[in-house]
Amino acid sequence: MVYARVSSVDQKADLDRQVARVTVWATGQRLPVDRVVTEIGSAFDGHCKRFQALLGDPSVSTIVAEHRGRFARFGAEYVEAALRAQGRRLLVVDPAEVDDDLVRDVTEILTSLCARLYGRRAAANRARRAVQAAIEDPT
Repeated sequence: MVYARVSSVDQKADLDRQVARVTVWATGQRLPVDRVVTEIGSAFDGHCKRFQALLGDPSVSTIVAEHRGRFARFGAEYVEAALRAQGRRLLVVDPAEVDDDLVRDVTEILTSLCARLYGRRAAANRARRAVQAAIEDPT
C-alpha cells in the first residue's frame, strides 16, 4: 500500500511524482502495490482522514511513504511503534527530513499563531475604541 500526501493543491504535480517514486521503490523491494492512497492537506493538524483510515484498517499490513513528514510532522515514531505492536509496518523510502516542507509547515504555524494573537489584539482594540466612543458620545 502506497501513501502519498502534499500540503496544498498547488503541489498536485508533486503528488503524482511522489506516487511514482514510492511505487518504483516498493516494486524494487518486491513489495506488492495493490493500492495507492493520496491526500492533499497539512500533516500538522492530524486531520489526514485517508491516512487515519489506513491506520484504522487492520487489513493494511504495510504502508509505504516517501518521507516521515508525509504522514506526521512530529511523533512519527509513535505511529510506527503502534503499527509494529499490531504486527503491521510503515516503511519510509527516504528517512531524511525534507527541509522545505518542514520550513513551510513551521511558517504556517507561526502565521496562524500570529494571526490569532494579532487578531485578538485588533478585536480588543476595536472593542475598546467602541466603548470609549460610546462613553464620550452617549447619544
